[in-house]
Amino acid sequence: MSKTTFDAQSITNSLRAAKHQPRKRFGQNFLHDRSVIREIVESIRLERDDNLIEIGPGMGALTEPLLAEVNAMTVVELDRDLADSLRIRIGANSHPNFEIIKNNAMHVDYRELYSDERGKLRVVGNLPYNISTPILFHLLSYADVIEDMHFMLQKEVVERITADVGSKTYGRLSVIMQYHCHTDYLLTVPRGAFNPPPKVTSAVFRLTPHIIKPVVAEDEEYFALVVRETFNHRRKTLRAIFKKSTLLPTLSEDDFAACAIDPQARPETLSVKDFVNLSNQARKVEG
Repeated sequence: MSKTTFDAQSITNSLRAAKHQPRKRFGQNFLHDRSVIREIVESIRLERDDNLIEIGPGMGALTEPLLAEVNAMTVVELDRDLADSLRIRIGANSHPNFEIIKNNAMHVDYRELYSDERGKLRVVGNLPYNISTPILFHLLSYADVIEDMHFMLQKEVVERITADVGSKTYGRLSVIMQYHCHTDYLLTVPRGAFNPPPKVTSAVFRLTPHIIKPVVAEDEEYFALVVRETFNHRRKTLRAIFKKSTLLPTLSEDDFAACAIDPQARPETLSVKDFVNLSNQARKVEG
């Protein structure tokens, strides 16, 4: 297997050789810091027979060290220029079980990549920051065939996803992601680790879908609506939110008591379990 050294200059040289300019519409910032790459790969803790999927391999900085850890790997790359040169650039011709899917990550049916023989998916990637949330929600719809997900996003988004109840960063994204997955903040990545450097600091985190959810909403779409609407008015009390919102029913003192929630509380003080109980009760009131 050929070896490629990824640093700032080699990334720049590769881009020039391929006549490729990083595309803002694809959110392209290429990782080059070898120590960061090593930390990311080590944090994933891969096994040789893992069913590994990488979203957005770009110049392949993560792809080659990941590929060295597994017997088979699939990458999803929207930029066809990068996808066409990826196999040659990382020496992947020596890997018979290396597959490149030229497609938008939002359009991929990840269930087709799962099989009893290959096992559940282990998904990794440096997601385009401008569309990261839609991709995460798309992947959650395949949670039953995903073992875990390791992604790099802007630090503030990762802090929101992994936030504890009651913290300033705790919000809609925290509740929804933690309803579906166990979340772990893994490491911070400085801007200088990329070429070109992004405007924000990044971070790597892990999502592990719950095999059995600790709490289950009776209507998950309605649960998501309650979470969204309450955090849209996070400075107000729950009593005021449910009284004034046109999308939510007015809840009585008895309704709040039935789910053991203080009507004077604000959204950021509610746990995932509280939100499930609140949405179940509100659904009953709506009939």
